[in-house]
Amino acid sequence: MSHTYVQNVIHVAFSTKHRSKSISKEFQPRLWAYVAGICKNHGIFVHAVGGTDDHIHLLIQIPAPLSVAKAVLAIKSNSSRWANEQGNKFAWQQGYAAFSVSSSSVPAVVRYVQNQESHHAKMNFEAELVALLKKHGVEFDPKFVFG
Repeated sequence: MSHTYVQNVIHVAFSTKHRSKSISKEFQPRLWAYVAGICKNHGIFVHAVGGTDDHIHLLIQIPAPLSVAKAVLAIKSNSSRWANEQGNKFAWQQGYAAFSVSSSSVPAVVRYVQNQESHHAKMNFEAELVALLKKHGVEFDPKFVFG
C-alpha cells in the first residue's frame, strides 16, 4: 500500500492551571476560535471546541504524522501564550485526557462538547473527568489526576 489512511478522532479535555476560573464567559468564544485556528495551522480538523471557565474540550481529527501529545502541546502552548498577550493571566494544567472516538459517536461527542455549560450545571470538571476516565476504562490514581 503506497498511501497512509487514518482516522484519528480524539476527544481531548484539560483544565486551567489549578482549575482556576480564568476563562471568562466573554473570553471563551475568542479563545475557542483561536484554538480552532491553531488546529487548522497544524492540519488538525476540528469537529468541536467548547468548555467552561476552568477547562476546555476538543473533538479533533489528528493527521497521521502528528501524535496526540504533539497536537495537545501545540494547542496548549500557543493558546496560553496568546491568552497572556491578550492581557489575561493564564495557564493550562500540565496534563490532559484524550480518548479515541469512533465515527458513529462523533455527532454525540460534538453535542457533548458544545453543551458544556448546561452539562456543568449538574457536575464540576473533577467529577466529569473521573466519569470520562471510568467510561473509557482508563486506570488512574485520584491523587495524580488532581495534583
